[in-house]
Amino acid sequence: MVDESTGPVVARWLREQGHDAYSVFDDARGLIDDDVIRRAFDERRILITNDKDFGEKIYRERVPHHGVVLLRLGDERVDVKIATLRSLLHDHSERLAEQFVVVAEGRVRFGRPVR
Repeated sequence: MVDESTGPVVARWLREQGHDAYSVFDDARGLIDDDVIRRAFDERRILITNDKDFGEKIYRERVPHHGVVLLRLGDERVDVKIATLRSLLHDHSERLAEQFVVVAEGRVRFGRPVR
């Protein structure tokens, strides 16, 4: 699931790569964060977002999830987002499910497990 903050072009690119990507921007614009994370969980989707509020939802509120990729990029142009995701999927695709992952330019950090 590609959050509204990440954008519809990223969702389209993921679909072109063969992924089942749902775009909040295209299909549920204005959906509040609680509903985004709940829908991603109910549909067993990994959430891709630029919104750091999801870290609080996972770690402080203990909201269940099937994976969150938080893009923390200094340059948020769509081509940078896509290049970052391309690298992440190439290097770590098998590790993304059930994880909270923070991705910055040239760096990937897997969050501590939520207990």
